[in-house]
Amino acid sequence: MPQIAETIDDALAPIGDGCLLVVPREVSGVPMAATRALIRRHVKKLHLVALPTSSLQADLLIGAGCVDTLETSAVSLGEFGPAPRFTAAVTGNAIRMMDATCPALHAALQAAEKGVPFMPLRGLIGSDILKYRPDWKVIDSPYGNDDPIVLLPAIRPDVALFHAPMADRNGNVWIGRQRELATMAHAAQKTVATVERIVDGDLLADPMTAAGTLPGFYIDAIAVAEKGAWPLPLPDRYAADGAHLAEYARLAATAEGFKDYLDRYVYEKRAA
Repeated sequence: MPQIAETIDDALAPIGDGCLLVVPREVSGVPMAATRALIRRHVKKLHLVALPTSSLQADLLIGAGCVDTLETSAVSLGEFGPAPRFTAAVTGNAIRMMDATCPALHAALQAAEKGVPFMPLRGLIGSDILKYRPDWKVIDSPYGNDDPIVLLPAIRPDVALFHAPMADRNGNVWIGRQRELATMAHAAQKTVATVERIVDGDLLADPMTAAGTLPGFYIDAIAVAEKGAWPLPLPDRYAADGAHLAEYARLAATAEGFKDYLDRYVYEKRAA
């Protein structure tokens, strides 16, 4: 049975320096409370896989010096503009960037989910992204003549980390419609989830919740974090905090402003 941790820090124990960490896209249950806790823990050299895109989470972790390698198809603050710390890190060669596409990331994690070493994908043929990913191999299909196909190595994360609406006391986690969270948990060696609340009863036994529930045997640790996705949204629960994201975009535009943001909202060193 998964551990229901007393604190977020306790739940995050599997995530150490050099961890290959997979996190979900910015609208699927991003564990922002856990992200701030990772920064306070001074975790370093993460290989961060954002499935398949990211926004504030990746920008914060990169700016705080937690990321060595980023594998994703996009990092952006959306209507609030480019992700400033990500942009600075890429242009300054401060991180290793592994460009990908959304279907490619899903396919590579599905390979690990299925326990196979690679997954074929056709849609990359003709794209110049293949020039920048020597680990993606183009072969002739064994089932056709002159029919090239791309083979993507499986991505096997050390840890999957996400935020969800609820879990029960048996460690089953309700993820609703966010099925990529299940792919992440199936592919990873360990899974850590923060949730809004712990509920009584068995989510798998209730026909209203069973289909959207990730069984506890895929989960290693759970911690309660109310509003744990803030300032990002949690699907069907609460919207993004646009005012806060606009403030982040303004502050993080400079290294000094980003440090001020960390002091205020991550380390909570508020001025008297």
